[in-house]
Amino acid sequence: MFRPFANESDWCLRANRRCAQHRVRAFFRLVSRLGDGAFWFALMAALMALGGERGFFAALHMAATGTVSLALYKSLKGWTRRKRPCAADTRIQAWIAPLDEFSFPSGHTLHAVTFSFVAIAYFPWLAWILVPFACCIALSRVLLGLHYPSDVLAAIGIGGVLGKLSLVLGELTTGIA
Repeated sequence: MFRPFANESDWCLRANRRCAQHRVRAFFRLVSRLGDGAFWFALMAALMALGGERGFFAALHMAATGTVSLALYKSLKGWTRRKRPCAADTRIQAWIAPLDEFSFPSGHTLHAVTFSFVAIAYFPWLAWILVPFACCIALSRVLLGLHYPSDVLAAIGIGGVLGKLSLVLGELTTGIA
């Protein structure tokens, strides 16, 4: 079993207890559900509808990186097969139902970072919305009992590399980014 930090369950438990407060739990459940895809699909649609040619290419770029990140995180989850904190430690409450069985890496966080990275490269003014939203998604995954901090940190790193690599490849092949 993949356990890079032995005390991560303790970190998760402390974070998870914050969701005992209804308002905290409601906020992070909403953020997490938006991170399931609804927010990102709405953003891509808005970019296509309102962003002209640049918006069309941004949405297309986001869809392409989303497809790659989906395949990557599903492969990593199947390979590592790390139990979620709420499954590994009965003291940790899953405040929302997980979308799949395994924990490493956080798919929500990976997508949030990758999509944000790409969208901000096309439209820098989106940073003031997307950076806090992506941070809230990452935080929600630990607070809701679904991921360890290392799952989220790894997803941030993978998402950043994937986002940057996609921009470099996009620049090389199309000159757009």
